[in-house]
Amino acid sequence: MRIALFPGSFDPFTNGHLDVVRRGTELFDEVIIAIGNNSSKQRYLPVEQMMEMIEGVFQDEPRVSVQAYKGLTADFARETGARFLLRGLRNTTDFEYENTIAQANRHVNPALETVFLITSPALAAISSTIIREIHRFGGNVDDFVPFALPSYPGQA
Repeated sequence: MRIALFPGSFDPFTNGHLDVVRRGTELFDEVIIAIGNNSSKQRYLPVEQMMEMIEGVFQDEPRVSVQAYKGLTADFARETGARFLLRGLRNTTDFEYENTIAQANRHVNPALETVFLITSPALAAISSTIIREIHRFGGNVDDFVPFALPSYPGQA
């Protein structure tokens, strides 16, 4: 089986992420959305809540699953049997960042291949950071996420 791991903080999971997963299911037998714990970021929404919301989006797609993990992505890929990392690229800045990570992951797990998908043009401007800011200040983010975000406890 061709298993791909789609790792990220997904804080929140966006329509851009959704697009990458859907396109990934055309290339792989299984896609695991892997919510990692980025030690340099403080989460906006709890991992458990995001997992439930993403699972709801893919409830009718048995080839997509959602898992949380800690530690190195390359090690988690090995644990799950994933031989591919699926990543979306919005621009050249993303490529520079992702290329460095892909090289490090390949060093840790030589059997791991990173596959980049170019973001669909209509979704390229979407980022979790921008969505968090809009949401934090009470703005409507419905056009950017595949589910309704809950009210944030310190929402301005």
